[in-house]
Amino acid sequence: MTRLINTLFRLFLLAVLVAGLIAIWEQIRGNSLLSRFRRGENTTQRIVLKEITTLGKLELVKYTFKDIVEHEQVNTFLPNANAILIVEGEATGCIDLTKITVADITAEGDSITVQLPKPELCTWKINHDRSRVYDTHFSFLNQSQLVSDAYRKAERQVRQSALDGGILDQTQQNANQILRPMLERISGKKVGLVFRN
Repeated sequence: MTRLINTLFRLFLLAVLVAGLIAIWEQIRGNSLLSRFRRGENTTQRIVLKEITTLGKLELVKYTFKDIVEHEQVNTFLPNANAILIVEGEATGCIDLTKITVADITAEGDSITVQLPKPELCTWKINHDRSRVYDTHFSFLNQSQLVSDAYRKAERQVRQSALDGGILDQTQQNANQILRPMLERISGKKVGLVFRN
């Protein structure tokens, strides 16, 4: 009987020893000191193509804005909440070259006239990496919504400031300065650019 007890005790000690060694190995294996002895991780990623878009907009000017935006949220029972942001944004003026057809290009003798589409505001956005919340007041439970609304207001202000600042006129001037000489070199003829109304 004692022999059986001694054998069971030895098996128990062996099992504890093996479990302890496994636990120690798991701790050591996760340590960064052994990373040079490990094989590289084999990770598989699958990226699915969602959409293909044809681009044809020629960006000709970019305006960058920096402003302080104050947004107030009117509350019924609580004091009005407000947020003050320091934002940096940008707007880009472009011409959509995909709208040019063969009928828009006329040649007479040694000159070519190209009718271009109206300049447009391609993009306007807030650069969130360079913008920050300066201060908020009375935004007890809805601070994230208040800040989100303030950023939307700032984005609308960037768009309006770009339009008020003459970005479309500047886009048209840049088209004359950039496109006309390039088209003249390619065609070897005098090129005139006309913009649609």
